[in-house]
Amino acid sequence: MRKFVPLVVIAAMLAAVAACGSEKNGKEEAVAVPKAQETKAPTWEQTLATYLPALGHRNWIVVADSAFPLQISPGIETIVTGEDHFAVLDKVFKMVDGAKHIRPKIWLDKELNYVTEDLAPGADETKKKLEKALEGRGAQPVLHEDLIARLDQAGKAFKIVMVKTTLAVPYTSVFLELDCGYWPSANEAKMRGKMK
Repeated sequence: MRKFVPLVVIAAMLAAVAACGSEKNGKEEAVAVPKAQETKAPTWEQTLATYLPALGHRNWIVVADSAFPLQISPGIETIVTGEDHFAVLDKVFKMVDGAKHIRPKIWLDKELNYVTEDLAPGADETKKKLEKALEGRGAQPVLHEDLIARLDQAGKAFKIVMVKTTLAVPYTSVFLELDCGYWPSANEAKMRGKMK
């Protein structure tokens, strides 16, 4: 029959061996104990960069204003950046533009056209910055509730990465619905025509 030595006894024996081994010339030396590795949480950029190679057709990335709701659809992940909206938007565009396998269709809240400075201070300046940031990208306005419904539906089957910023002007979120970067819509239409 085998006898098992309790863990407490083993730990005490190891401590005694370590103490004996640390004595030199009658003086006790400290035994170096390695510190636990500190784990830093990844930045929002690192998190998005991790997802980017896996994202494709039917996935979404949303650069959201600070009041955008936390959604519970299983496919929606929210990342709080704590950063300026336009700095985040610029970084997201650079990352998406650098990924050759995807291209974004860009949607904006239609309501933003009706948000005026008297209703939301900072609205005019924000709209100017947004117009400049989206220049040449073909952004299309859609009612906010319709965009939320699209996200909710897509989030049931596809990953959506919500990147929240510090902007406090309503209806300023930018919705990037991802499409295939190497297969234009015109080619898809031609192929479908041949299939008839």
